Amino acid sequence: MSLVRVTVCAMDDNVAARHAANAYVDLLERRDWPGFAALFADDVVYEMPQTRERIRGKDAFLRFNVEYPGDWHLRARRVIAEGRFAALWLDVRVGSDQQDACVWLETSEHGLITKIVDYWPEPYDPPQGREHLVERW
Repeated sequence: MSLVRVTVCAMDDNVAARHAANAYVDLLERRDWPGFAALFADDVVYEMPQTRERIRGKDAFLRFNVEYPGDWHLRARRVIAEGRFAALWLDVRVGSDQQDACVWLETSEHGLITKIVDYWPEPYDPPQGREHLVERW
């Protein structure tokens, strides 16, 4: 009986993590800010290792995305979920430029995203104007 319960819980976590990952890309691409904000725990943490930036909290992360410059677009190439974790391989386009990105998500027991780590192909200096939202390490 307990083996069945563990399997069902793991499957539910997989489904929730996959749903969160797909919704993350879809709502961000559509600029559905209320829907996007609903995906996150209040204390969500967002990290970009290439720029050594970290954003803490749902409000700051939402503002970061709302204010992000340029005409950018996202498409998920692949989504993999296991337990409360999901990995996304994204096709990112800004104007005519295309880049691949990998995003790692962690979710809570309620299916809310608690951590995002966003990997880009090359290290770069962050754009000016978001210092009020990020801490550097």
